[in-house]
Amino acid sequence: MAPLDSGAAAPPVVETVELAKTYHLGGHDVHALRGVSMSIAAGQFVAVMGPSGSGKSTFMNLVGCLDSPTSGRYVLDGRDIGATDAVERAAIRNGKIGFVFQNFNLLPRTSAVENVELPLIYGGKPQRERRERAMAKLASVGLSDRWHHHPAQLSGGQQQRVAIARALINEPVLLLADEPTGALDSHTSLEIMALFQRLNHAGSTIVLVTHEPDVARFASRILIFRDGKLVGDHLNEARADAGAMLAATPALVA
Repeated sequence: MAPLDSGAAAPPVVETVELAKTYHLGGHDVHALRGVSMSIAAGQFVAVMGPSGSGKSTFMNLVGCLDSPTSGRYVLDGRDIGATDAVERAAIRNGKIGFVFQNFNLLPRTSAVENVELPLIYGGKPQRERRERAMAKLASVGLSDRWHHHPAQLSGGQQQRVAIARALINEPVLLLADEPTGALDSHTSLEIMALFQRLNHAGSTIVLVTHEPDVARFASRILIFRDGKLVGDHLNEARADAGAMLAATPALVA
């Protein structure tokens, strides 16, 4: 599969300039991120790779407005995040960024559709609108018939689909996924990556953090971090097609 785009024409959704993060631990400075400058265009599917301690998780936390940089500049969808306060950043996280985590982070005593509705509750949307939008997102990830099920009644792959539907409910400009297949078996992981690729081809901008080359191969662009620095940035000309791979292994489908 060819990359969705080269990123040359679309305006940047993410732009960082000399972005740095230093933690002060036990009297020592830990430089988790060291002057990273890069941009991600609308419609790109970017895999962020690197070993433990490379800075990739710190980078994702800064891009997701979960943490603030020590220095440097971060612009999200044209807005300088450094000029915002904590309340504004919380509103940006809820409205402009969708998060998908390795362990799903679903409320266990809440149905699938109610989990998907959560960002709309925080946004003050009325109940009828919340339910209609949540049901539409569940349908988009193939779970319209599981809307009333609780997480314990769903497989790992289904739980991750609920989490993806929740991440998409506010039509975010950026979808951030942190090791989204880490708790899944290989076939279910392939299903989730096929879903991410479908979302990307529909226009979603996706940044996925992974240490697995088997996951990164589905992205259109790969960033590599090491020792807090961005040491590699290239388009994935040999991008794999997860949907085609699924179609070629029908015997594995439950």
